[in-house]
Amino acid sequence: MTTNDTPFHAAGSAGPAGAPAARSAQRMLGAILVAAGRLDPGETKKILARQRAAGQSFGQAAISLGLLTAADVELALARQFDSPYLLSDSTALSSELVQAFSPFGAEAEAIRVLRTELTQRWFHGPGQHALAITSVEPHEGRTFVASNLAVAFAQLGQRTLLIDADLRNPRQHALFGLSNRVGLSALLTGRAGAEAVQQIPEMTGLSVLTSGAAPPNPAELLGRPGFGKLVGALARYYDVVLIDTPAAGPQVDARCVALCAGAALVVARKDSSPLGGVSALSQSMSGSGITVLGAILNQF
Repeated sequence: MTTNDTPFHAAGSAGPAGAPAARSAQRMLGAILVAAGRLDPGETKKILARQRAAGQSFGQAAISLGLLTAADVELALARQFDSPYLLSDSTALSSELVQAFSPFGAEAEAIRVLRTELTQRWFHGPGQHALAITSVEPHEGRTFVASNLAVAFAQLGQRTLLIDADLRNPRQHALFGLSNRVGLSALLTGRAGAEAVQQIPEMTGLSVLTSGAAPPNPAELLGRPGFGKLVGALARYYDVVLIDTPAAGPQVDARCVALCAGAALVVARKDSSPLGGVSALSQSMSGSGITVLGAILNQF
């Protein structure tokens, strides 16, 4: 990961002609909003005039003039503090990515709590960079959790790769607005290389390896040594590798993926998932030498 050689070079800047640092920061806020297409330079001048007259913050003045919404101000503040935050009308990414679109909501906060727990229990150790995210049945929120966790780790400054290993019913390409023509299935059959991994421009540090074309033999592709070697190679490059698996069910795909990752997180849906099935899956994986970090109850 690269870092700014002088990360604090602007922290004490007084701005032009000795203006206070706060005024410089406010101008930065205005510049961010102009660049985002939320303001034009003339509107910025009106906001600054109201700010001086009413003693308000830049955001308060803009909202009182009806030139910005609270969401616009939150967007600019997030960008000012280097926290990726998107507006629903500014990107092709799905609104299911609540960590990117609604970072101040309850769902995003729950994802951040999960991120902290996973960092403490798994990602801090040497060689512990990959994690399979699975569930007993479909529609329990596995893909939602995997995608939003990936965004959350990228927001933390981690080089993050999200792999869609659900070769039966993939969804990650749709959530991130990506082409699914070339992906994991092509990599595993030697028909593609590094170009299969796609970076997400809106999310610095986040890349996605989509599933690719649906193969007739997903269990065999994921069970071959090549998949384990691929995960190992990617885990040496990325800080965090999250792998979205198919629902465990009667197929072996999820277990193959979890074995290669070394660890698994089981997602269950509140008032829906069979607790006996969750327990049986966890015990089965543990018995196979997989570190099961636990089961989370998805209520969103």
